[in-house]
Amino acid sequence: MTASPASAPLSASNPLAAPSQLPYQLPPFAEITPEHVREALFAGMAEHRAEIAAVIADPAEPTFDNTVVALELSGQLLARAERVFYNLTSAVSSPRVREIEREFAPLAAAHEDALRLDPALFARVDAVHAARHDAGLDEEQVRLVERYHLDFVLAGAGLDEPGREQLRELNQRLAELSTTFDQNLQLATEAAAVVVDDAAELDGLSDAEIAAAAGAAAERGRPGSHLLTLVLPSGQPALAKLRNRALRRRLYEASVTRASAGEHDNGPVAAEMAHLRAVRARLLGFDTHADLIAADQTARTSAAVDALLGELVAPAVANARSEAEVLGELAAADGVELAAWDWAFYSERVRAERYAVDSTALRPWFELDRVLVDGVFRAAELLYGYTFTPRPDLVGFHPDTRVWEVAGPDGQPVGLYLGDFYAREGKRGGAWMSAFVTQSRLLGTQPVVFNNLNVNRPAAGQPTLLTLSEVTTLFHEFGHALHGLFSDVTYPRFSGTAVPRDFVEFPSQVNEMWALWPEIVTHYATHVETGEPLPTEAVQAIEAASLWGEGFATLEYLAATLLDQAWHRIGPDTVVDDPQAFEARALGAAGVASDLVPPRYRTTYFQHVFAGGYSAGYYSYIWSEVLDADTVEWFKENGGLNRANGDVFRSRLLSRGGSVDALGAFRAVRGRDADTGPLLRRRGLAPAA
Repeated sequence: MTASPASAPLSASNPLAAPSQLPYQLPPFAEITPEHVREALFAGMAEHRAEIAAVIADPAEPTFDNTVVALELSGQLLARAERVFYNLTSAVSSPRVREIEREFAPLAAAHEDALRLDPALFARVDAVHAARHDAGLDEEQVRLVERYHLDFVLAGAGLDEPGREQLRELNQRLAELSTTFDQNLQLATEAAAVVVDDAAELDGLSDAEIAAAAGAAAERGRPGSHLLTLVLPSGQPALAKLRNRALRRRLYEASVTRASAGEHDNGPVAAEMAHLRAVRARLLGFDTHADLIAADQTARTSAAVDALLGELVAPAVANARSEAEVLGELAAADGVELAAWDWAFYSERVRAERYAVDSTALRPWFELDRVLVDGVFRAAELLYGYTFTPRPDLVGFHPDTRVWEVAGPDGQPVGLYLGDFYAREGKRGGAWMSAFVTQSRLLGTQPVVFNNLNVNRPAAGQPTLLTLSEVTTLFHEFGHALHGLFSDVTYPRFSGTAVPRDFVEFPSQVNEMWALWPEIVTHYATHVETGEPLPTEAVQAIEAASLWGEGFATLEYLAATLLDQAWHRIGPDTVVDDPQAFEARALGAAGVASDLVPPRYRTTYFQHVFAGGYSAGYYSYIWSEVLDADTVEWFKENGGLNRANGDVFRSRLLSRGGSVDALGAFRAVRGRDADTGPLLRRRGLAPAA
């Protein structure tokens, strides 16, 4: 690890030098600059190293308090700086922020290795682990010891010195590559936005959407033009609306080819990462990276993942083919052969003609603030008793960010919720939740959580209208936020969403069920101009149409999942020279290759697995959906949206974080292990019950 920058002193004037004095330790964003963050990161690493050295040097016999609790208390400056920094890199990036990221990433990897690969520190953790059942510890404390021990083992603490040195080199290179992938993707996505000079080509988009495209072009220095920016998945919302087939093709091809050539080509980056992960997995005693990842998830083995995915592929392919036949007939009537860029357009026509659902026409009923306050927040109040009060006096990390104070059923303060909902330059695609402060009784902290979405900004003075998909996404991401807000644990290692990756999506997916729940949708879905409620027949039509498109949705998801697995099942001797050919072979071998249905994410923009935390873990969404679908049935069987159900789900599962076994928490709610039947029925992959 480079010593000089990491040992730089932290100036007392740095706003991150001490916990914030703002409510709930909300970072003082108005005072923080990228240079403050850089300084705090390096000083935080130095301080953390000193704290760990003190733990190792303690002459007393290792105990839970002087070793494990000491580790929990260490690194607070670094954690405070990292949470702000990673939000900068994802939501308000800039050339300077990207420079700091490239500088910090390998140092952060080396710092983590210095901790996890220190033999003396592991010896202390190992001693506490060996004596854990005879030390008078409670269940959460025993679990914390076991969690730390497993963290060290999977990080390579048991390797000899040559092995540890090799692991350090691998981790540093992987950190550099992950940063490169992320920055390439952000820049390539911005560069791939489709410029439209003739507004007539935008036929099919609403006036508000056309105005937003004009605004986006003006922001990028193209006044008089229109700009169709890209969202992260392969499918782009405008493909369902644009009548100009040539423009649909341009938009589709811009999406699926991004970051696949030129200076921001992510293909070689992904291939090298997959190879190095395979080498690392073998060094740690696993056959593949996928096996290494599964060992610390609820799935436990790659075989269990294969069993679930194998159950889904054939019916998903069959459903997608059936949908393609219907769409092909519509396209043929227009004198064209159905292509991938036509799918969403004709699928939308099916919804309108067969189910009387016009997704575009629904948007005036889904105004952002109404959906958020009268829908998302109201569901949380009715189900859990939590309330959300605006705090305009508190400043977020960007002018778009808004802040709410959260109170529990008894009116007691719980924490803060921040929302940043608009797409902009310097913000990565997709939607996500994270935290600036996590709940912990040990640290005496309450949660400060935030949601990021990428909704297109409307023209000045116009309301922000959401698609039905964006409504669902907002409910989903808020489910993650609730997981963080409800946390009630002692140790920060277990706080909020610190659960297995193939479990973390489960609570957020459950929260999607309230988007069209009668008591909720009737409260928020009112026409932005007339105030008329969304007709009951429209909601019924949406529900009736819910199975239409599931073939496409399941197949595009499975294709991405199996592509992730293919990249992370290679052995250490495999070097991929042609990433695009590898992708094609992998999809073909898995039985999910389709000219009409691309993977939800192709290799070069698969941010989840090459620049996020989901390598060999994108299966988590469908794995979690098994639990989600079964839990939705539990809610319905027990009366749906009521406080009794909410209190059970919150107290037995959401509030427990990682302090209990994840599947044990599910059983504490459901009363049994999960059944795949509800998932298969939901996705149209099995006969209806």
